[in-house]
Amino acid sequence: MGIDIYGSLLRSRMILGTALYPTMELMLQAIEASKVDMVTVSLKRELNAGKNNFFWDAIKSHQLKVLPNTAGCRNADEAITIARAAREIFNTNLIKLEVIGDDYTLQPDSLELLKATETLLKEGFQVLPYCNDDLIICKKLITLGCRVIMPYASYIGSGQGIVNPQALALLVNRFSDTSIIVDAGIGTPSDAVKAMEIGVDGIILNSAVALSDDPQKMAEAFSLAIISGRLAYEAKRMPKRDFAKSSTPLQDTPFWHQPFQA
Repeated sequence: MGIDIYGSLLRSRMILGTALYPTMELMLQAIEASKVDMVTVSLKRELNAGKNNFFWDAIKSHQLKVLPNTAGCRNADEAITIARAAREIFNTNLIKLEVIGDDYTLQPDSLELLKATETLLKEGFQVLPYCNDDLIICKKLITLGCRVIMPYASYIGSGQGIVNPQALALLVNRFSDTSIIVDAGIGTPSDAVKAMEIGVDGIILNSAVALSDDPQKMAEAFSLAIISGRLAYEAKRMPKRDFAKSSTPLQDTPFWHQPFQA
């Protein structure tokens, strides 16, 4: 079972971004290697780029589900405008909502995010908000009607991995009926394994794949890591102990072969 996105099931628990790749060919190779069902696209970035339709044709040819995002927006009004345009262009109510509040850390502006979320949900959008890992903000987003939240692991594009695993674990435990997708900061497949072992439902990646020396191999590595981490979470790890415990039982072992205890 994959990720529940407002009642629609994605088989893959990985969503891949489409920015920053050196070439479109490398982007498509990474998408194929990752085996994802969904990719994110920045409508604002593409509209401002003045490019032809080759990009969109390539995405459509792979029959991928598209998750438009409002990357680059700095306030609620701007994000709402971009979301409305994305719905018209892609014929989807899905929107990955980003409202950035700081140019250095690219952290979300929580107040503007809540404002935009409330408006878009009322207009029938299925909002996937990029947010921080704050319990109260996430609770407010869910109370407004979000069935998916996207807390960051660390700053966008930083590759720092999970800086606050306890916060993510708390979100998983408190909001079991909400799909939690880690968005931003994942740098290596081992980071992805750790996130999935915490119990999150999925991971969005872009920089970690696109900026690697071999995006195709890195995409495949992340795909395997996310599967592995999820399986480990479902299997439940052994309990931690303060002391060693022999994996070989000593019952029926002759006393002279048993370890001496003073």
